Amino acid sequence: MTKIGFVGLGNMGRPMAENILKTGAALVVNDRVPAAVAALVAAGAEAADTLEDLCGRVETVFLSLPTPDVVLAVGRAIAAHPGTVKRVVDLSTTGPKAEMDLAEVLGTVGIAVIDSPVSGGVAGAKKGTLALMAAGSSNHFAVVEPQLLALGKVIKVAEEPGKAQVMKLINNICSAASLAITSEAMVMGAKAGLDADVMIEVLNAGSGRTSASVDKIPRFVLPRGFDFGFAIALSLKDIRLCLEEAERLGCQMLVGNAVRMLFSITKAQLGPDADMTAIIRPLELWAGAEVRGKAAG
Repeated sequence: MTKIGFVGLGNMGRPMAENILKTGAALVVNDRVPAAVAALVAAGAEAADTLEDLCGRVETVFLSLPTPDVVLAVGRAIAAHPGTVKRVVDLSTTGPKAEMDLAEVLGTVGIAVIDSPVSGGVAGAKKGTLALMAAGSSNHFAVVEPQLLALGKVIKVAEEPGKAQVMKLINNICSAASLAITSEAMVMGAKAGLDADVMIEVLNAGSGRTSASVDKIPRFVLPRGFDFGFAIALSLKDIRLCLEEAERLGCQMLVGNAVRMLFSITKAQLGPDADMTAIIRPLELWAGAEVRGKAAG
């Protein structure tokens, strides 16, 4: 059985690796956190102490890493010791420039890149219901498609690595904007004396329905848990990458810049590890009103 490598076992990476493992694949994992590796080994994976060790044992390497710099650093390390690797599948959100740089670095040693960022959060990663945007060589895509399908719905958007990253950034700016405006609207309603649970019911029955009103606000804001599982710093990184690409293309994103401002303020006030759903808290502070549902007690 051909072995598959997986690098990056964080909040998203670990459940994705577990779902690939459930397909019966022989998985070799690597992460800088020993406990994360141990958890996958307990589930049936093999551990690789170093990237060089991993690359000598697999033909395909999946990456789930937090920032473009980390992805490129890992890509350069793989290129330095390619071993038996034929392809790298990048599940991270890097932005198109970093992804094209990754493809160039790995291409020098004959390794193909499948650009395949994911959407759906930690819950989607655990359930195997993510949306995956993929771009890359059709021949290599066909090899990894069974593993990608174990993670969720796969949509091939292009042949060139980097194009899926553009699609992911578009998706993320839409998601962040819906969370921002729904948070503002919920605070306005709370200030006016409206019941938070009733507001959500009305929004979801009408044209104001968004992923924020259906999922993020009722599940993570109204109970006051703020535990969606995606840090504000990572959200802000995705927004920044989108705005940078829009500027490069000559496209104006006025609303996108306003969204970045709110996320930046939240990061400054609550710290980089605050949950992205906590963007409502500065709005509440300014308004002197709290959005609290019955689930909060």
